[in-house]
Amino acid sequence: MLIIFVFSQFVGLSQKEDSIQIRKIFNEALANGHSYNNLRSLCKDVGNRISGSEGAQKAVEWGNELMKNYDFDSVWLQPIMVPKWYRGATEKLAIITPINQEIEVLALGGSVGTNGNLEAPLIIIESLEKLEETPSEMVKGKIVLLNKGFDPTTINTFEAYGPCATQRFNGASAAAKKGAVACLVGSAASPTDDFPHTGSMRYEDGIEKIPTAAISTSKADLLEALSKGNQNIKLALNLTCKDFGMVPSYNVIGEIKGSENPENIIVVGGHLDSWDVGEGAHDDGAGVIHSIEVLRIYKELGIKPKNTVRCILFMNEENGNNGGKSYAEFAKKSGEKHIAAIESDRGGFVPRGFSFDAQNYHLMNARKWENLLKPYNIHIWEKGYGGVDIGPLKNDKIALIGFVPDPQRYFDFHHTEDDVFENVHKRELELGCASIASLIYLIDKYGLGEETP
Repeated sequence: MLIIFVFSQFVGLSQKEDSIQIRKIFNEALANGHSYNNLRSLCKDVGNRISGSEGAQKAVEWGNELMKNYDFDSVWLQPIMVPKWYRGATEKLAIITPINQEIEVLALGGSVGTNGNLEAPLIIIESLEKLEETPSEMVKGKIVLLNKGFDPTTINTFEAYGPCATQRFNGASAAAKKGAVACLVGSAASPTDDFPHTGSMRYEDGIEKIPTAAISTSKADLLEALSKGNQNIKLALNLTCKDFGMVPSYNVIGEIKGSENPENIIVVGGHLDSWDVGEGAHDDGAGVIHSIEVLRIYKELGIKPKNTVRCILFMNEENGNNGGKSYAEFAKKSGEKHIAAIESDRGGFVPRGFSFDAQNYHLMNARKWENLLKPYNIHIWEKGYGGVDIGPLKNDKIALIGFVPDPQRYFDFHHTEDDVFENVHKRELELGCASIASLIYLIDKYGLGEETP
């Protein structure tokens, strides 16, 4: 009985100490945080930063200088190769008949250009599945609009995004197989508005490359309405995008060395690249800022982690993930031991919790900390997805963890001109920094355990 009493006292004391430390982390982020001003600088001083661009290189220099100014124990650049795709100066789409109206359009990343003005009839098809069923003679020589919208009944918008992103990613080659001359997709977005959402796509080997672009949800609705009264819709599309192959770039890495087990590494990261429209504020400026702020908070509060905590600003998540793949190759060749990796790539919204792409015992051990983070409204502890950048690190030992903020507004801004600094809420961003820093503090102190035999 005495042993049990002493142990329970020890556990109680430890939890009280943890509660006090976590409170300090939140106080620092909310009262003295640098996150909002750093995000302003990334968005306004650097701007958008698609891989291979001048903006991307400027972002690398920005991240490197910022982490060196914070005097992290080590800061370095990891050389990688990334694709360079240029949108071009001309992006035009117009309805020629039955009305005369221009439509906002954004080429999808990786698309070929139109080689001048491309005029063709329109055919609207609901989904990739419907396209597969449509006879080639109905598609040949036409511009295909794939218009599978978000399912509005899906509570988690990321679950609704998946089918729409698949349409965007595979649409061009699927349409080309049927003889289409171009492919449009209704934006992978939850709201009905006038912002086209760009994003990545791919061409299948051996299939003709046709131009592909996104239109806004409102303009997709317009074309749907026109098609109900007139089957002879004709469009004119002009895109001047171009692929320049692979070019050098960098991941930006900073770390605080572990005081007891420096060989054990906990990664926290987001991706430094963005699409070439807007400012990449939520996608993924917020994740970059979350990750840097974790280390800054530790330095400011004098938290000396037992394990090495490494911040990685990954390059090229949006159209290749060469940053994530290259880092995983580096870690494997170096024989480094990663015990956990946390990625923030779902925006700077109010934090809700964490999803674990990990062993069951990792999640079970993490759930022991629910009560410590419950006062901060962190309530999601579930199996799920870690992140694109950290995915290549996956093995049966590491816990890959995704930061989960509220999902309802993310696809209002995702991959658009509207993803700008002004649409990030200061307090929500700061709460995200503190939530991630608190989780890493607990993982560092206690680990995520071992599998029970």
